[in-house]
Amino acid sequence: MIDHDRLDEIVRQAGAIALASWPGGGHEVERWEKSPNNPVCAADLAVDSFLKKELGALLPAAGWLSEETVDHPERLGRGLCWLVDPIDGTRDYLRGRTGWAISVALVSAGRPLVGLLNAPARHQEWRAIAGQGAWRNGMPIMASQRTVFPGSRVPADSLPREDGDLQMVEKPNSIALRVAMVGADEADLVATLRWGYEWDIAAASLIAREAGAVVSDAFGNTLAFNKADPRAFGLLVSAPAIHAEAVDRLAARAAELAQPGK
Repeated sequence: MIDHDRLDEIVRQAGAIALASWPGGGHEVERWEKSPNNPVCAADLAVDSFLKKELGALLPAAGWLSEETVDHPERLGRGLCWLVDPIDGTRDYLRGRTGWAISVALVSAGRPLVGLLNAPARHQEWRAIAGQGAWRNGMPIMASQRTVFPGSRVPADSLPREDGDLQMVEKPNSIALRVAMVGADEADLVATLRWGYEWDIAAASLIAREAGAVVSDAFGNTLAFNKADPRAFGLLVSAPAIHAEAVDRLAARAAELAQPGK
């Protein structure tokens, strides 16, 4: 049985490590690009190293999959696996904005068992346990119950012309925080039409689902985690009543963009 209090404390400590170097707090942090337009900073690596050590000690039997650690196929033979993004939303982190979070999920048989987000710059701690619900700062959350697709709230900076009937709301750089917004009834829909990685969404997908949202890939299929290829095309998280309409609207775009070379 996992020690949930200790897990909460580990993720909280990871948030404190990141906050101690956050430019928004007046600090300086070393930064560089892993590849063009793909920033990383020293805080990413410090948080990753801390979590790998502490979560490994908490649950030695679990495998490890993280954005900032070289993947090793031995995780596939484990019954449990930690999926970690040490700082999801690095661009906001480096700009001194608050739209970033530490994301930690424990996965078994392809499904998240526990999901935690720590967003210390926002004073937010998100938590979900499979079959038990989701909470923000200790208070239960309930997902959007919107029933009409037009007018749906979407975290976005801009919208394509064909989605002009939707309503933009604040968009943190962290995809995990955007997904959690649906779980907290601060948005009705989050959709991406690109290839993404499991560590970005494992924790937040459980938070949204346990709050009552529907979570799928861009085609409406169930997400699976701790796969040999830790990617999926697109993400769609929404109020239950508008999910099918969202899939229909995005279907043609998703089919085109998912093609090799796109």
